[in-house]
Amino acid sequence: MGFREEYAAHVAEREALGVPPLPLTVKQTEEVIEFIKTGEYVEEMLELLENRVSPGVDDAAYVKAGFLNELAMEEHHVAAIAPEKAVEMLGTMLGGYNVKPLVNSLSSKNEAVVKAAVKALSHTLLVYDAFNDVEELHKAGNAAATEVMTSWANAEWFTSKPALAEKITVSVFKVPGETNTDDLSPASEAFTRSDIPLHANSMLVAKMDNPIETINELKTKGHPVAYVGDVVGTGSSRKSGVNSVQWHMGEDIPGVPNKRTGGVVLGGIIAPIFFATCEDSGALPLELDVTNMETGDVVEIYPYKGEAHKNGECIATFSLRPNTITDEVRAGGRIPLIIGRGLTSKARSVLGMGSSDIFLTAEQPADNGKGYTLAQKMVGKACGMEGVRPGMYCEPEMSTVGSQDTTGPMTRDEIKELAALGFNADLVMQSFCHTAAYPKPSDVTMHNTLPDFISMRSGVALRPGDGVIHSWLNRMVLPDTVGTGADSHTRFPIGISFPGGSGIVAFAGVTGSMPLTMPESVLVRFKGEMQPGITLRDLVNAIPHQAIKEGLLTVEKKGKKNIFAGRILEIEGLPTLKAEQAFELSDASAERSAAACTVRLDKEPVIEYLKSNIVLLQSMIDAGYEDHRTLARRITKMEEWLENPQLMEPDADAEYAAVIEIDLDQITEPILACPNDPDDVATLSEVLASDRPTNIDEVFVGSCMTNIGHYRALGEVLKGEGAVPGRLWVCPPTKMDEKQLTEEGYYALFGAAGARTEIPGCSLCMGNQARVADNAVVFSTSTRNFDNRLGKGAQVYLGSAELAAVCSLLGKIPTKEEYLNLTKKIVGKEADIYKYLNFNLIQDYKLA
Repeated sequence: MGFREEYAAHVAEREALGVPPLPLTVKQTEEVIEFIKTGEYVEEMLELLENRVSPGVDDAAYVKAGFLNELAMEEHHVAAIAPEKAVEMLGTMLGGYNVKPLVNSLSSKNEAVVKAAVKALSHTLLVYDAFNDVEELHKAGNAAATEVMTSWANAEWFTSKPALAEKITVSVFKVPGETNTDDLSPASEAFTRSDIPLHANSMLVAKMDNPIETINELKTKGHPVAYVGDVVGTGSSRKSGVNSVQWHMGEDIPGVPNKRTGGVVLGGIIAPIFFATCEDSGALPLELDVTNMETGDVVEIYPYKGEAHKNGECIATFSLRPNTITDEVRAGGRIPLIIGRGLTSKARSVLGMGSSDIFLTAEQPADNGKGYTLAQKMVGKACGMEGVRPGMYCEPEMSTVGSQDTTGPMTRDEIKELAALGFNADLVMQSFCHTAAYPKPSDVTMHNTLPDFISMRSGVALRPGDGVIHSWLNRMVLPDTVGTGADSHTRFPIGISFPGGSGIVAFAGVTGSMPLTMPESVLVRFKGEMQPGITLRDLVNAIPHQAIKEGLLTVEKKGKKNIFAGRILEIEGLPTLKAEQAFELSDASAERSAAACTVRLDKEPVIEYLKSNIVLLQSMIDAGYEDHRTLARRITKMEEWLENPQLMEPDADAEYAAVIEIDLDQITEPILACPNDPDDVATLSEVLASDRPTNIDEVFVGSCMTNIGHYRALGEVLKGEGAVPGRLWVCPPTKMDEKQLTEEGYYALFGAAGARTEIPGCSLCMGNQARVADNAVVFSTSTRNFDNRLGKGAQVYLGSAELAAVCSLLGKIPTKEEYLNLTKKIVGKEADIYKYLNFNLIQDYKLA
């Protein structure tokens, strides 16, 4: 079967799924070019070459750019593509492999080629170092180069695009209550996320009947469809949720197959990461009262007036935030706007022009003269300032950037679109924790190809089976620095991280900075002493428990209150925690919908942590992990910090949006999150006094919320009790934990209890690998308990490993007395149980 027959079969197969064909591979692109060269099926092949090759530094783009360059330079001739047409086609490739041919074309003797090159380069933003080549030509008197430089200086790449309309008429598609990113991008379909159209078929299918059919029906009204919800986009940072919304409600991007931009998202509350990802992707997110909007309504949105109308009446008002969002939408997203503004600024500098007034300037808050919080100082340091105020726009340096495997292929594609062949962030790390246990064929391919993609750009690639992204990435973080990651639980225990979607994470990795409008902070201050049987996981749940008591948080989604949403959670009062323990607190800030988290620690636990981490990173180098130069550079920086260990402190007069004080003396029984909402927290006594289910069918001890101490505690409670009545899942976060627990005999205890042990990684947590039984009642140590996440119809409690052990033994939620009695086995052994892996204290440590 020839190429045309094979491709026709592929198109038919994809049409049956309701999606367009995949972008061309390298081999397919080569075959298309051969047909064009021989003059066969030219119109058909030109359509494929123009519109079905991914842009940037995709491998197929390299082949396409090379062919078009030969035509532009008139080294070869084909009847279907004149030299100037070849240049025009190069101009649709965004950046990367097309840029050098375009710059070369500025010096062509063919006037039509030169004219086409000027037009193409004038609208190309991703030129990177090629800017210097255009500058040299300009200074050498090349008129075409001067024309390009002038166009960049005048921001014609921006002004040529239509401004955001004064009125936008939309048909409403409303999803009442809360939509989380699991609803928009189901974990069970994670392996399709980089195939945006196919993955979009799964949007909302587990939440409602016929969502895609309803959206398509609304389109027949002739208006764009807006996504509307009471609470939109909570949960993970996955950009695939926004990708799916834009696929159904956005518009095509010329030259970029199988991806869309634009769209309108309206929410009573829009989760901060989801909001920012909409900004990055060119959508218009607006927070406003959606009570009077229902599916099928036609609503007029007046962006500049800040009003939404239905049937001629104003039904809601809003403010545009950030104030630059109209520019972001016009530019096709926040990321192209940032890159384009930088290009315009450089060009104006070359031409001796002053600052441009074409773009809106981010509104900056007045300095109130007050002190700074810990977070404000950390971000300030990353911006070369003493501190930053809430509401201030800044672009902090990204010291550490993380990517995991269910978003990694999307991050890879975003890096390609950014035309990047290297990272400017000091350390970028890729993990394989979400797919290692039960890889699908596409996962195996990704395991074999993504590590080289990352390490060739100076990133650090972990290996399948190494364990959870956060347990590794935290050990690479420098104190008081700023980072990000394409996983909502990228929340550093000794710095601060603002997690985001794969687009902004790719941008941060490539450029070494990210855009940030500094959020306000909420201070949580612990006081008193921890009581017997109380764990850090209980303190995690004490935060929403206290906020509910104070009226700062509600469980009900309609008109929901959440003091933490979009703000930074700053925690103090537990200064002697080990870094591993501090992460349990910072990690859970994701479930509060917080933008970020800090934990105020003393120097001693941070010093202990870094000394251990240096040995781990060196053992990675010795074991052949790449990029070894990046690991060595990070070791050096850790050693430099240890030479003069200093930690930032918040100012006494720093201001917070709220201060929540939690008295440890008053927490005398475990607190757990109830089915199926991480905000719905209750004490054991409150659970037992309610109508919530109390039988426990399955127990899961695993996820990034755990560390080695939790597994020792689990083993001690299980010791000598025989097989547990239900199913018990055990999955340590790293292979180092697994090895140590095995050597200490805990795996023998798990086996005696009948536990199912999983390879280190995420296991049940995201729901894309193994699953619990349908409709099971589950107790889990994992991060979140959204509907259908761990299993279809599952009712999931979240709490400590110690409580998990007791639930596993009893097959039910225990009383306070039962819990305290069964956990007496831990009493007196705490120093040995909650002892963390200090690799520097292990003689001749080598990574297994």
